[in-house]
Order: sequence, then structure tokens, then C-alpha cells
Amino acid sequence: MRLFAAVLPPENVTAELASVVDELRNLPEPGPGLRWTGLPGWHFTLAFYGEVDDGLVPDLSARLERAARRTDPFPLSLRGGGRFGGRALWAGAAGDVRTLRLLAERAGAAGHKAGVEREEHRRYRPHLTLARSREEADLAPYVSLLDGFEGRAWTVADLCLMRSRLPVSGVPGEQPRYEVHGRWPLGGPVDGPLAGGG
Repeated sequence: MRLFAAVLPPENVTAELASVVDELRNLPEPGPGLRWTGLPGWHFTLAFYGEVDDGLVPDLSARLERAARRTDPFPLSLRGGGRFGGRALWAGAAGDVRTLRLLAERAGAAGHKAGVEREEHRRYRPHLTLARSREEADLAPYVSLLDGFEGRAWTVADLCLMRSRLPVSGVPGEQPRYEVHGRWPLGGPVDGPLAGGG
């Protein structure tokens, strides 16, 4: 199954962002092929595992639970935005981004120690993807509008293992579907056979 670790913002936080995205959608199209991600799928990816053999999922889950317990709850908010070239538009994070990066590092290590093959490691850049373009597009006006956005803070209290189901219908614009495959609270006692591992 196709899996990734993530932090999911609560509904009241994504609702604030959704109102800004409505404004973005009213801007002139930057070019053909800009596809907006759906609000139900908004998340901060911590580690992308790709296709994971079913036999590895229990160990991966146990290690993610361990990573969650080793990380205390922390404050986060959505703020501003940016782009990856002309292909992706995203909202940024503010608050305790250092702990978010640490949680991402631990989620990546959990996958590695569970034997999950991953893409090459890059420095973690917290972002919530809002839109993608098939072709290079001028996303500067969108980024400019996002600059002033600052959402309410919330406390990140859990780590999720998400399953991604890619579109199979062939209907243009269909989005992947994301399901919570596992969820573990942050903080708490650290014990068990994986103590010391990640």
C-alpha cells in the first residue's frame, strides 16, 4: 500500500485556509493545467514511504508510535506560502517548526529502520500543498496573496500514518484519496521492545 507519515491540521484551521484559497481561485489562471488539492486532503507530509509491503507495516507502525511518544505536543499554525518553481503552490508553517522538523526526522528514521525504501533524503521543508501545475506557471501573484495569511494556532497532538489511494477512474481532475491508517498521540511514557530505536 502507498503510505506516508503526516500531521493533519484540525478542521477549524483548514476552514480558515479554505477561505483564502477561494480568493486565490478567483485570480486569473496562471496557465493551463493548474489543479487545486482538495481540503479533505490537506496535510503536512513528514515522510513519504511510497509503496510499502504489507509485511513491513506492523514494524513501521510500532516505530512511528515510538517516534510519537518521544515527541511532546507542540504549537503550530499556517502562515504565508511559497512555490516550488512554477509547479507547486503551498501554504507554510509557523510556531514550533523545529519540533515539526524533528518529528519528520523521526518518521523518516522509523521507515528506514523498518526496512522501507525511501526517496533520497532532502532537508525537510514544512508545507501544505494547495495546487500543482502540469506545466511551468507564474505562481507569484498567488504567493503574494498568501504572504499576509496567518491562521490560528493549534496544538499538534498526534502523528498519523496515511494511506494514499491514487485515482483510477481516469476522470480529469480526480484527486487522490487519503485515509488514516494509524494514529498515535504525541508524548507519554516511552517503553517497550523498541525503546532506544526510532
